Amino acid sequence: MKRVVVTGATSMIGTALIRHCLNNGIEVLAIVRKDSKKMNRLPESELIKIRECNLNELDTFAADERKYDVFYHFAWGYTSKATRDDPVLQEKNIQYTLNAVELARKLGCYKFIGAGSQAEYGIVHQVITAETKENPYLSYGIAKNAAGRLSRKLCEKYGITHIWGRIFSVYGSNDSEETMISYAVRQFLRHEKAFFSAATQQWDYLHEEDAGEIFYRLGEKVDENKTYRIASGQSRPLKEFILELKNLFGDEAVCEFDAEENGKNLVSLQVDVGDLMEDIGFAPQVSFVEGVNRVLIANRK
Repeated sequence: MKRVVVTGATSMIGTALIRHCLNNGIEVLAIVRKDSKKMNRLPESELIKIRECNLNELDTFAADERKYDVFYHFAWGYTSKATRDDPVLQEKNIQYTLNAVELARKLGCYKFIGAGSQAEYGIVHQVITAETKENPYLSYGIAKNAAGRLSRKLCEKYGITHIWGRIFSVYGSNDSEETMISYAVRQFLRHEKAFFSAATQQWDYLHEEDAGEIFYRLGEKVDENKTYRIASGQSRPLKEFILELKNLFGDEAVCEFDAEENGKNLVSLQVDVGDLMEDIGFAPQVSFVEGVNRVLIANRK
């Protein structure tokens, strides 16, 4: 691939992907929300072209004569806790995804790579594999699953290769303020006690740079319709991750865990990514401790 399109270009994974593309001499058309406050996340390069376009305007995006190879669709609306389970709002994202496929076709792309979610599986207590059936219960997960299925149908109609990457728990310097890691870092930097559940469930963390590399390689190396699980494949009890993070702050960091879990339907992340790693020839490189150190450096700037 020589030229790519990226929606959601200022998102955590979008910016990581773009860095990998630029490092490999790939031209990037970055589509960003109008009046975005995150434009400073995008690298400065002669290889990047930025166009403003809201999600609900993708169907009217004015294409130039330049043709592109791969279309990465990360943009997704209504991702806050207050709107993730709103069926009316989440339904809009399905249409936006189909509009993204139409735009990919208009721009001459031969491959469409969409961002799915772990939420498509619902509550699973076993290792999630290629054979695990989707059973989403949140409107967000239902919409992601529908968007993935319908965008594949539309891509098949147009002869476009369709790849759907179901993203699990990715973290990094551009993470949301609502995540556990962001909360813990915030509390420890303030020298305030951090409170957690018993954190007994299995978890899988993948650093943003590794996620960006994975999506870059999907564009480079996979040429058939596939659905992948985007994770590190290295699960551990969540409490272990929290204690590793705490130890980076020394004795001044204080945290407290509940004696037992309060909910029966805890999300537990154990993921088999063998097919992904085999197809793209890559395994995650950034350890959790190294990744969190990068987050701390970014927070202290």
